[in-house]
Amino acid sequence: MGLGKINPREMMAKRAAEEVKSGMIVNLGIGIPSLIPNYLPDDCHVMFHAENGVLGLGPTPNKGEEDGNLCNAAGLPVTLIPGSSYFDSSIAFAIIRKGLLDLTVLGALEVSQKGDLANWIVPGKRVPGIGGAMDLAQKSKKVIVLMNHTNKNGEPKIVSECTLPLTSPKCVDLIITEMAVIEVKKESGELWLNEVMAPYLISDVIEKTGAPLFVNPSVIVHRWE
Repeated sequence: MGLGKINPREMMAKRAAEEVKSGMIVNLGIGIPSLIPNYLPDDCHVMFHAENGVLGLGPTPNKGEEDGNLCNAAGLPVTLIPGSSYFDSSIAFAIIRKGLLDLTVLGALEVSQKGDLANWIVPGKRVPGIGGAMDLAQKSKKVIVLMNHTNKNGEPKIVSECTLPLTSPKCVDLIITEMAVIEVKKESGELWLNEVMAPYLISDVIEKTGAPLFVNPSVIVHRWE
């Protein structure tokens, strides 16, 4: 089923923004997670962290107003908010490894029903390296994955067991796709369908999920404008 005029990337970012609360220290992965700040209310005051050594990232600068000395972990230009700071990558990773991040939002290639995360390599394809994903996934207080529900071949990305090399085991707490919001209960290894994104149906989500899915009796249906 299609989403009509709704942009799935924006929809996922909008839903993920609801998980960001004022006072948090948050790390956002590249791609869809980087859109989250566009949907935060004005009274939500958050310090965004980047692995290359920035705490307090602001909005993307307007074209022509970029500062060549300021970028995020993906090398894209950024701005800073009042109270921000920058430092070397050793301190940036010390913040992560100390467990000071309240939330990490990143993309994935696969997520298992136990919350295992695979997001850094497809064997046989060249990649620059695992980067900070392993540390972020293991040490953040909460990990949210934003991704398409299926891969380009229409195969489930939410699976019973990951087939791709893991980034980190049992780390994912919540999965947000263009079809659904699924809670990962890591201790029991259960996936719970809490929200469905219209026009998709519960049956669509179950069909496209490669692992057993428990349906919340109070499942919410989102109808984005």
